Amino acid sequence: MEVNLALKKKYETLSPLLDERSFRLCVAADAQTIGYGGVTQVAAAAGISRTTVHAGLKELAAEATGTLQLAGKRIRKTGAGRKFRTDLDPTLLADLDRLLDPVTRGDPMSPLRWTCKSTPKLTVELRALGHTVSQPTVWRLLEALGYSMQSNRKTHEGTEHPDRNAQFEFLNATVSAFLARGEPVISVDTKKKELVGDFKNVGREWQKKGQPVAVRMHDFVDKELGKAIPYGVYDLGRNEGWVSVGITHDTAEFAVETIRRWWERMGRQAYPAAQTVLITADGGGSNGARLRLWKWELCQWTEEVGIEVHVRHFPPGTSKWNKIEHRMFCHITENWRGQPLTSLMTIVNMIGATHTDQGLAIQAEVDERQYATGRIISDQEMAQLPLIPCDFHGTWNYRVTPKSGAESA
Repeated sequence: MEVNLALKKKYETLSPLLDERSFRLCVAADAQTIGYGGVTQVAAAAGISRTTVHAGLKELAAEATGTLQLAGKRIRKTGAGRKFRTDLDPTLLADLDRLLDPVTRGDPMSPLRWTCKSTPKLTVELRALGHTVSQPTVWRLLEALGYSMQSNRKTHEGTEHPDRNAQFEFLNATVSAFLARGEPVISVDTKKKELVGDFKNVGREWQKKGQPVAVRMHDFVDKELGKAIPYGVYDLGRNEGWVSVGITHDTAEFAVETIRRWWERMGRQAYPAAQTVLITADGGGSNGARLRLWKWELCQWTEEVGIEVHVRHFPPGTSKWNKIEHRMFCHITENWRGQPLTSLMTIVNMIGATHTDQGLAIQAEVDERQYATGRIISDQEMAQLPLIPCDFHGTWNYRVTPKSGAESA
């Protein structure tokens, strides 16, 4: 259930000003006013248990009938009462989150997370680690960590590969190692293609009443303006991004050219001593794991800059796990909601103006190059590439070492 933000703000304001009993009666009165579902709603907003709200309702009823006993009017001293389990056991939350993290799954576009481990099993595992904890306490801690019980949702784009989890663990371990050494780690992908022109864009923004922005009735491609193809590079370590807005085709050549521009405009300056770069990418599209042109173009760029490139692809059906999706692209979409994308410069300016409270900064430009489709890389050409597959799933995991660097080494 979503927390009522208005009630939450109200309780945050009143809590320091009211004593224990007054606050309990306040939330109980709100629950009484709301009616059905009110107890759950105010308990979530106030951060208290439903039992406390029910106690307040009983006090209100007893007060109304004049039967409230003296015990019901007692007020505990500030700081009295049972201590939170996390106050008594400071490592409890960290251990619980560590237990959950390897199997956490969900829609990364949403702030919610959930776990496939049950509270009884988590309770047993926490007790095995030396914690004194009950199942209801684990439930409350899960909610505090941002987890919730949810049903299945169809979000997979394909069938689940048997090595899906193993690939995630391998990918995460590589990313962690690179970030720990201060080496660049980038996430790449193509954002949804956008119609250029005065077309309807989903979302709403503030306008004068009765004066909505007028757009076209039908979403047919404008032959003169065409479509915009945003391909992005997101720097995990620096929370920065680069977007090239293409105008022809989303090809592997375009994808690698975007990485090249990111390196020239941002990466080289941010990592002057870098000898290697890690790229995380989807398994399909213009940067697909089996796409020969992607690997060919990547090898050409590697030779140009003289650095070693490691690539880790996400397994099939897991594209929404790509960090660029929920750390950069979603914020771009939010920034231009309700705004017709009337020109390429409008798109570039809106992408560049996208910022977050966490410090996200993005640079963007139009890529006017013409990218042809249908380029074929022969078996002979592929055999000459300096591709070194990893022992685990070499199609998904590989590195490219510059020939000049390999010879000098």
